[in-house]
Amino acid sequence: MPVSAAAATAPLARAPHLPRRAWILIAAALGVAAVLVVLDATGAHAASALVPMETGDGEGVTINGINGTPSDSIITLLGITVLSVAPALLLMMSSFTKIFVVLALTRNALSLPSIPPNQVLAGLSLFLTLFIMWPVLTDINAVAVSPFTEGQIDFGRAFELAQEPLREWMLSYTREEDIALMYRAAQMDNPTDPASIPLQTLVPAFMISELRAAFLIGFIIFVPFLVIDLVVASALMSMGMMMLPPVMISLPFKILLFLLIDGWGMVITALVQSYNGGG
Repeated sequence: MPVSAAAATAPLARAPHLPRRAWILIAAALGVAAVLVVLDATGAHAASALVPMETGDGEGVTINGINGTPSDSIITLLGITVLSVAPALLLMMSSFTKIFVVLALTRNALSLPSIPPNQVLAGLSLFLTLFIMWPVLTDINAVAVSPFTEGQIDFGRAFELAQEPLREWMLSYTREEDIALMYRAAQMDNPTDPASIPLQTLVPAFMISELRAAFLIGFIIFVPFLVIDLVVASALMSMGMMMLPPVMISLPFKILLFLLIDGWGMVITALVQSYNGGG
């Protein structure tokens, strides 16, 4: 019997039949094998890339630049770090807090709660702080920053040297009573010498001393303006003008008195002179 062409070619076209689960296992095995090959090649490349480059004298990779000076990346990183903590340092370890508090109390004594605005007072306080602390900043630059950037000392040594001028300046304007207060609060024995006072104790003691001095200056500023308020209030009471706010009448007299005695000059002079020669 003759065999048709379709029947003759049917066995050749028929693919081997495997269960679906078997095909899934084969695909998974191929995928795992491919991943292992890629990971092996990548790991070998990474291992060769992470091997430090050895110099002639056996040293590894360094972060320093030319001639042992810190690289530009390290300088940039340190600069960003300093800028991030600059507001805290400005408030806690400089004359900024005292100056700002005195200027704010002066503004309140004049019965002007928002004039000058806080931005003006903060700007004036900032530049007065730079003016007062410029010798300290110059010393820090001379003993720590310049030697570090020139590669003469490492960062740890530069950090230790930078603390000394600032520590001496803060000790000059910190009362012994405030230092003793912080030591009693920490249940510690009194220090044998100023050099042994840690910064975590010196900084809050310094801030307490600064706030005390600021409130003392503010009290002296308040007294003459308080007298003007009392005189104006008594005059209005004697004339029967009890419904008229005394502040409205006394404000021009306060401003006039402040201008006649050159109030801003006196306040700023008192602040600057309070940092001459130590506390």
